[in-house]
Amino acid sequence: MSDRPNILLLFTDMQRADTIGALGNPVIKTPQLDRLVAEGTSFTNAFTPSPVCVSARCCMQYGLYPQHTGLYKNGRMMEDNGASFPALLGREGYRSHSVGKCHFTPDRDALRGFQTRLTQEENISHPDADDYCRFLKEGGYDYVEPQGTRGEMYYIPQVSHLPAEVHPSQWVGDRSIEFIEEACCESQPWMLFSSFIHPHPPFAPPKPWHKLYRAPLMPLPKVPPDAEALHTWVNRFQNRYKYRDQGIDQNLMRLIKAYYYATISFVDFQVGRILQVLEERGQLDNTLIAFTSDHGEFLGDYNCFGKRSMHDAASRVPLLVRYPERFEPGVVCARAANLVDLFPTF
Repeated sequence: MSDRPNILLLFTDMQRADTIGALGNPVIKTPQLDRLVAEGTSFTNAFTPSPVCVSARCCMQYGLYPQHTGLYKNGRMMEDNGASFPALLGREGYRSHSVGKCHFTPDRDALRGFQTRLTQEENISHPDADDYCRFLKEGGYDYVEPQGTRGEMYYIPQVSHLPAEVHPSQWVGDRSIEFIEEACCESQPWMLFSSFIHPHPPFAPPKPWHKLYRAPLMPLPKVPPDAEALHTWVNRFQNRYKYRDQGIDQNLMRLIKAYYYATISFVDFQVGRILQVLEERGQLDNTLIAFTSDHGEFLGDYNCFGKRSMHDAASRVPLLVRYPERFEPGVVCARAANLVDLFPTF
């Protein structure tokens, strides 16, 4: 065992800050995240530096705010400056690896400091596009849109075409476990980025997880009487291109939330499997574990959908950290925190 901690960054896409049971959500089932709350420190005032995927991830990768990366949207990332957090850890003797979505642009296969990567990106239909698509092709699933049907169906909840054992979240869990089991046999400390695409839309949990929450029992979104007055241009823009600007169906709102929660609970299940292998390998307390997301999701609040806004629904993120040597268990910290804080912490 190394005298330096391993580092495990568990990452989701588009997960709101208010989706953890132990932190006050009475509906969602997140027993493994609840465990991290009990055994670590929860930062309840954590924010993304930029509420859109590529910009937020670029900020986190290099520990820089958007005014220093030059990227405020889903566009071309800055050139790799050799000083990403996995690159710096690698120079200090860490074995760095990534599993899942990185959303690196323009080269989706770039390493940007990671020594190795297993790729799974969204919005891909080509059977050889990434490691996950090749995995599906080998299993005879190359006819499937792996993350769910998009386009006009983008905000229509849907049961995944894939069984749970090959669902994208399960694949990230499986590949993460394989890496940990291999890395724990070595004396070298390791850094693993386990990045889940869900709960990003389309909301497509596998069977039987789609029945974990029943739509009629789900709370409706937060829509104050003056909601329209709080819309910015980008809110109206997103509602239009996400096909959600022609009226509100409250039954659909409840179903969207049910399936969104189901995808989070399925990720939570993978987190439990990863924690279990760390325990079995005697590495749980020797691993700095952080769980967070790139940004939130309106989920119908203010009659809005998507992100790209400074409303809390889009800009606040969950942030849980477990490492007994440095972070007290069961602490809820309201100090301001940000995804760029992961860089100096690591």
